[in-house]
Amino acid sequence: MTMIQILVDADACPVKEEIYKVAFRHEVPVMVVSNSPLRIPTHPLISRTVVSDGFDAADDWIAERVTAGTVVVTADILLADRCLKMGGTVIAPNGKPFTSASIGNAIAVRAIMADLRAGGDQIGGPAAFSKADRSRFLSALDEELVRLINARRRAGGGPL
Repeated sequence: MTMIQILVDADACPVKEEIYKVAFRHEVPVMVVSNSPLRIPTHPLISRTVVSDGFDAADDWIAERVTAGTVVVTADILLADRCLKMGGTVIAPNGKPFTSASIGNAIAVRAIMADLRAGGDQIGGPAAFSKADRSRFLSALDEELVRLINARRRAGGGPL
C-alpha cells in the first residue's frame, strides 16, 4: 500500500500555510519542492527539497515520486497531467481539482492562450487569488485527505 503524502510545487504556491494546517490535522507528510530555498516550519511532517533551477526540474522531481496516495498541489497544467497519469490526485491552489476528465480541456485552453499570446494578442492573466480561493483550497485538500485515509483504512490500513 502506498504512503499518503502531499507534494507541493512550491515556488509560486500561495497556500503553503493552508497545506501545513491540513497536513498537521491529518498527520500527513508534506514535501515542499522548489528551485530556491524556502522557509518551512520546523516540524517532523514537513520537509523540503531544493532542485536545480533547470527547466522543469521541480516538475520532474515531483512527477517521478507520485503514487496513488499522493496529493500534488500545483497550478501547472502540464505537471498536473503527468501526476494524474501516475495515479496521483492534483489540486490547484484555488481549490479546483485537476481530474482525468478535465485535464484535456485545461491543456487545450492553455495551448490556445499560448498561441494568442505568441500572436501578439493582449489577453488577461488569471484572476487575482481571493479569500474564496483559499477557502475552497482548504476544503478540497481536507476532503481529499479524508478520502485517501478512509480508503486506506478500508483496505486494511497500515501507517500513512
